[in-house]
Parts: sequence; structure tokens; C-alpha cells
Amino acid sequence: MRVVFAGTPEVALPSLRAVAASSHQLVGVVTRPDAPAGRGRTLRPSPVGVFGDELGVPVLKPRSAKQPGFAQQLAALAPDVCPVVAYGSLVPRPVLDVPQHGWVNLHFSLLPAWRGAAPVQHAILHGDEVTGATAFVLEEGMDTGPVLGTMTETIRPRDTSGDLLGRLSEAGAGLLVAALDGLADGSLSPVPQPPEGVSLAPKITVADAEIRWHEPSFAIDRRVRACTPAPGAWTTFRDDRLKVLAFAADAPADIQLRPGELLATKRALYAGTGTTPLRVATVQPHGKKPMAAADWARGVRVAEEERLG
Repeated sequence: MRVVFAGTPEVALPSLRAVAASSHQLVGVVTRPDAPAGRGRTLRPSPVGVFGDELGVPVLKPRSAKQPGFAQQLAALAPDVCPVVAYGSLVPRPVLDVPQHGWVNLHFSLLPAWRGAAPVQHAILHGDEVTGATAFVLEEGMDTGPVLGTMTETIRPRDTSGDLLGRLSEAGAGLLVAALDGLADGSLSPVPQPPEGVSLAPKITVADAEIRWHEPSFAIDRRVRACTPAPGAWTTFRDDRLKVLAFAADAPADIQLRPGELLATKRALYAGTGTTPLRVATVQPHGKKPMAAADWARGVRVAEEERLG
């Protein structure tokens, strides 16, 4: 089949590579416009746009999929199907109707669970033990289209969102190509999603990433892992923002601390929670690089009964 791939960030690259290496003919790429990046805020193309240029195929960069003339640009490439991974723009009906087999989206959850922009973060935040990826036919609704295939992935105890998304993006690339193969040879037919088990995964905001030290230690640990690397779980110390990147383990049973209260030893930093204290492994002060929490505590000279938050 003739394929136009839509995607924007690095997480879409494994799928783009897999599609380009498949038996299908990659005839174009759709991605978001160049965006400011770095300290100089110079315009840079997206990772998918860069790879599309390297592949030597046309790269379309509409402001949005609703941009006037975009449907005609896409139609000129005569795609049979448009696989899409993390494109970042809602696709209207006239554009969805351009390819014969529609747009096939790779979504990083087991739909209908965690429909929305942040499925991996919400799976970790809510303590799911298993997640996965779903290839489905895109509709105008939010991740509501019929399913072509799924794969599962265990969420490991120390997984961050970055860890889990990395594994899903690599394994999901094979699922996406298998869905295209099934559409091409007629062996796959889209199956409607069940009405039960629907949950929503809206974007995680900076406000969502603030650590609530009165919560149980397991909930705080989940929040930190869910928000790593982005937007980054944070708290405050002496009125300055402090990112918390990782915990090492619960504190020894004989340590008792109030929520947010700190205890610094020569080799460790402990923080109180709503239940048992946690040993903080890595932090990042505002404007600085990540560092070991014990080193940070020595540098700022954490005083007795000082607290986070």
C-alpha cells in the first residue's frame, strides 16, 4: 500500500522506521511545523520531520490538520492508508476520508482504557500492573475508533513514564506494521471497542506534578515516576522549586517523620509522607542539573525538622 506517515516527537520514530522498512511504500510524512527550541529559540524541525527529509520523501507541515488546502495536499500523494503516532493535531473528517483505509493510530494503552494525551503517565499514576498498545482506525472522537490489534506490556515496579514509553514505542512499531499488513491482505477487520472499561488520560499539567506529601508513600512514588521525565514531579524547599526525580526505597522502620519533613544523614536523605518515609535518591534544584539527594542536602545544609512543600 501507499503510505503517508503522521507523527511528530521521537516516540514516533520507531514506527516510522518500521513502516519505511516494511513492504509498504512510504510516499510522504506529515508532522507539526518547525518549533522554537534551545536557548536561542531557533526554529527546528520535529524528529519525524528530520527523518522524513533523510528518507527523501515529501514532508508536509500544516499548522493543523484543519488547515485549508491540507486535504488536497494529502490527496495529491494518493495514500491508501495513513499510520499515525503522536502527531499532535486532531484530524477532521475530510482529511480522515482521504485514504481508502483511513488513518491507523498507534495508541499507548489497551483501549478503551486511558483514552487521551497521557495514557502512559496515567497508567503508572493509577498503579496499573499491565498496559500495552492498540492499533485502531482513527475517528473524530477521542481514541474511540475500532481496533485492529493490541499488545501488552508489564509495568515494572521502578518504571518511569520515559522507561515504559520507550519500550512501548519499540514494540508498538511492529504492531502498527502488522495492522497495515492485515488491512492490505484483508486478514484484519476493525472491531468496535467495548463500551465497558473506558477511562480518560488528559495531559498531565505542571500543577498535577506537584508532590502531595500527605499522600501515602506508594502514591507519591507513583506520581514521581509518572511525571518523569515530563513535566517533572516537583515540590518546594525554602520557597524555591525542587524537582524530585527518583526515590531509592522506603526508610528504615525506626525513622518517623511528618509529611514533607526531611532527615539528612551522611549518605541519605529521607522525606516524610502520609505513611512511611521515603528515601529520596535524585533531585534537581531550579536551574541546575540533577544530583544525588544526599549531596544536595549537604550543600543546602538541611536543618532539623525542615520540610518540603
